[in-house]
Amino acid sequence: MNILLIYPKYPDTFWSFKNALKFISKKAVHPPLGLITVAAMLPPDWGKKLVDMNVKTLKDRDLEWADMVFVSAMVVQKEAVREVIHRCKTAGKKVVAGGPLFSAGYEEFAEVDHFVLGEAEEILPQFLADLSKGCAGPVYRGAKGSSLSATPVPLWNLLSMKKYVSMNIQYSRGCPFDCEFCDITALFGKSVRTKSKGQILSELERLYRLGWRGNVFFVDDNFIGNKQKLKTEVLPAIIAWMKKHRNPFTFATETSINLADDEELMDLMVQARFDEVFVGIETPNEASLAECSKFQNKNRDLVACVQKIQKAGIKVQGGFIVGFDNDSPSVFAKQIEFIQKSKIITAMVGLLNAPRGTRLYQRVVQEGRLREDMSGDNTDFSINFSPKMGYENLINGYRKIIQGIYAPKPYFARVKAFLRDYRRPRRKNTLRLRWGHIRLHFGYSMVLFKSVLLLGMKDRARWHFWKLFFWSLFRRPRIFPLAITYAIYGYHFRKVFENHL
Repeated sequence: MNILLIYPKYPDTFWSFKNALKFISKKAVHPPLGLITVAAMLPPDWGKKLVDMNVKTLKDRDLEWADMVFVSAMVVQKEAVREVIHRCKTAGKKVVAGGPLFSAGYEEFAEVDHFVLGEAEEILPQFLADLSKGCAGPVYRGAKGSSLSATPVPLWNLLSMKKYVSMNIQYSRGCPFDCEFCDITALFGKSVRTKSKGQILSELERLYRLGWRGNVFFVDDNFIGNKQKLKTEVLPAIIAWMKKHRNPFTFATETSINLADDEELMDLMVQARFDEVFVGIETPNEASLAECSKFQNKNRDLVACVQKIQKAGIKVQGGFIVGFDNDSPSVFAKQIEFIQKSKIITAMVGLLNAPRGTRLYQRVVQEGRLREDMSGDNTDFSINFSPKMGYENLINGYRKIIQGIYAPKPYFARVKAFLRDYRRPRRKNTLRLRWGHIRLHFGYSMVLFKSVLLLGMKDRARWHFWKLFFWSLFRRPRIFPLAITYAIYGYHFRKVFENHL
């Protein structure tokens, strides 16, 4: 069979970095790891083609080539998914669908022929066996908790790798915590399951042999869910592999705030060249943390924890939420104060929503507060249940936060404060000059040119840009590229919220 794997287009959101990608001539931040992993589970003699609609157009000839279409998506892609499925059915193609969007509400998609819901390692073989016998059913559902030992190396060769900012790897599934608003435990459970160090090294080796050089993102919802295995097996193996291959990658991932409690773990991550982590901080309000069962964040100095991670050499991206039942009108000023004080540049503040399958969803349904389906984009000024402080009060407060952290003056002040204290980890440079580095420097020159042209001449924040430009160039020249990067990030964040504000 010929299998066409389609990943629908993302809307322009906070997370897409669409307005920043044009500076570096990329189409998307990450490829669809789920689909290229599923592709590796299909029979090797089947034809396989990927269309990631975030980097290329789905053409009629792609559909003509296919015997069957596999579609995966997240909730934020719902509208694009409907268009893709309708187009496939119009072309007379059978559609197989899986992924978080369908696991949460597959009943909404009547045109889909087959649903594979849950973890593909467990249930895809049964679907393929039934398909070969001509008796494939409409819904295949697996229990949470399948072993990752059988997960194959993804088929990255299906990608046009140069169109992406970063490649990605999955090391673990599950999270030991159980926050009320989070659907991770609903999808993957609280038991943290991991791949072996051999599997991870095989994936790194494959990326290396395909010619990838640059960032690799570990997509785990909590990379440090099993600290002991990381410290004794996985990170030492990655460090040795990186040294052997002359450090071709840098890494980023997502962790919980208790990373700050383990200096040994942070040191190993820095040695392995992890230079950025996303941390769910959510709120400085202790009552709201208790409300949502974010107990790992309670009774600690969150600003000090962030600073400790950043002083170790790992930049922190932060997730923040407003709209908890225990939030009062004072929470908006507290969020602004926290973000500015912590010097988190990429502070993703969103409205609380209740995803299907979560304890929060069940609670607001029981309380009669559910309003509508969530959009999947918590920055689009929508909330799918009635907030206790009132919708208008919440939205007005949210606007104040966005203006308070992403308007040019506070944003560039935060960038400068971070850069003033930031110290890059001291690492021995084992790389030799080669053609790839010449291309890299040429690419950076183009980024700098575009930044000067757009941010320095056309953007409303140009005065702040030039102040940062010359301050970092003369006072902190070693991190001048990082200053330009953060100036570009600020441009993206302002553009995302421009219409709302």
